[in-house]
Amino acid sequence: MAVVYLGLGSNMGDRRDNLESAIQKLDDHEAIEVVNRSSILETEPYGKTDQPNFMNMCVMIETRVSPLDLLEVALSIEHDLGRVRKEVWGPRTIDIDILLYEDLELSLDELNIPHAEMHKRSFVLEPLSEIAGDVVHPGTGRTIEAMRRALEAGETNV
Repeated sequence: MAVVYLGLGSNMGDRRDNLESAIQKLDDHEAIEVVNRSSILETEPYGKTDQPNFMNMCVMIETRVSPLDLLEVALSIEHDLGRVRKEVWGPRTIDIDILLYEDLELSLDELNIPHAEMHKRSFVLEPLSEIAGDVVHPGTGRTIEAMRRALEAGETNV
């Protein structure tokens, strides 16, 4: 079983229920088990700021699903929970990002692992450090907690 970390966010509808529904759908998948979860944080929007605040969190899963198949599972859950992709960084009922998949480094048009922007996003690093602070980012060689502290100190080129 592969250990994978996912970032979840919602800023439309019942945000907390959207997060809980996504976690339940992940856990209901026959080849995925949700084994840990962070606290839920309320955060300001990133990128496109003229929209409602988000609720963000991270989960740790164990899975037999390949990275590309996991992306399909995530996209399917987003669709099932009403996500419509109208604009980049726009409002959404649910967003599920694959942050880390074991120590894999993958760069494809449709998927980058580790997530290419996670080191710039406190709404990712803060909840991720809560459940995976000692995990080493395969691209930087730094722990998630060290990356969180660096971002907090104003460093974005980790």
